[in-house]
Amino acid sequence: MPEEAVEWQLPRHPRSVGRSRALLRQQAVDWKLPDAITDTAVLLLSELMTNAYRHAHVSPGREIRVRCALDDGDGHRLHVSVTDASDTMPTFRNPSPEDESGRGLILLTLLADEWGTKARPHGVGKTIWFSLNLDPKLDLGPVTPAAAP
Repeated sequence: MPEEAVEWQLPRHPRSVGRSRALLRQQAVDWKLPDAITDTAVLLLSELMTNAYRHAHVSPGREIRVRCALDDGDGHRLHVSVTDASDTMPTFRNPSPEDESGRGLILLTLLADEWGTKARPHGVGKTIWFSLNLDPKLDLGPVTPAAAP
């Protein structure tokens, strides 16, 4: 199965978080993804977009790029990446129960089948990505941060 992919360029703005969720949810319907995969992907994308808009302190006009792909080499995964113009890599935090943020990487570790970060090779910024197994019977390995494909 050849890779199917979509990309969106969104402004670094709070409204882009909700917009990205809506775009992914519609794409998941078009791709006929299972509801559980869609819900997980939308949650994780929301976390990545929130981090990109909140923490990527860059000059105005820089956009956030979202890429969603089916197949990505093995035919059994949904791969989602978010690229922003900040070179600062995300770091794990130890949030208290009262904290309203700081759980994005924890959620990635718990819910994604694989995830990772990488600096943009020929530009400013970074990409953080995750993949979800589309076949629940297929065990493709442990959940660990990994190098981007």
